[in-house]
Amino acid sequence: MKKLALVIALGLASLNAYSATIVGLNNTGAGFAAGSQDTNYALSSSTSTVSSFGYVTANGTFPLAGNWLANDTTSSWLTPTANQSESFDTTTNGVYTWTTSFDLTGFDANTASLNGRFASDNSAIAYLNGMQIGTANSFTSWSSFSATSDDFVAGLNTLSFVLTNAPQLTGNPTGLRVEFLSSNVAAVPEAETYAMMLAGLGLMGFVARRKNVA
Repeated sequence: MKKLALVIALGLASLNAYSATIVGLNNTGAGFAAGSQDTNYALSSSTSTVSSFGYVTANGTFPLAGNWLANDTTSSWLTPTANQSESFDTTTNGVYTWTTSFDLTGFDANTASLNGRFASDNSAIAYLNGMQIGTANSFTSWSSFSATSDDFVAGLNTLSFVLTNAPQLTGNPTGLRVEFLSSNVAAVPEAETYAMMLAGLGLMGFVARRKNVA
């Protein structure tokens, strides 16, 4: 009886213990060479002509030469065109939407969470599935974003960073940088695991009833 109880307890614990980091959360520029497109981040703009994906920047050239946070091995800035120094939005605000997605199929969205940080030129708002999860207003320091279980959905999830670039006649580049610091989600247990636990619990109940009758 004690051995059976131990097996069932371990099995029940395993239903909640199988968790993992969320696959598909990619830092901007990670794994891509400077000058190439980061295909993890789709880009659209209602105010400027831009590429479908952002371009990875390089240190040592404006605006990274003493202006934006320097790129490192963890992440890099993305800009709307291959010319990272290109100036945008001379007279009105420019709006740029950077989008990335990840799939929670096979995982319990109610257990998911993530934390990250981002920087922008000029300001940006982070959304997960349309829910605001953070704001950034600097290209010289980081701002935080985070999401809890209420922000996630089963299946495909979409992270959007909506960036506003304030108008300036010249020298007005724009860009986004994102780093994920942590994430967690539990796998949905297989039906066989549930069946085994229910059978074990039923057996324990049967044995307990027999002992009470005896």
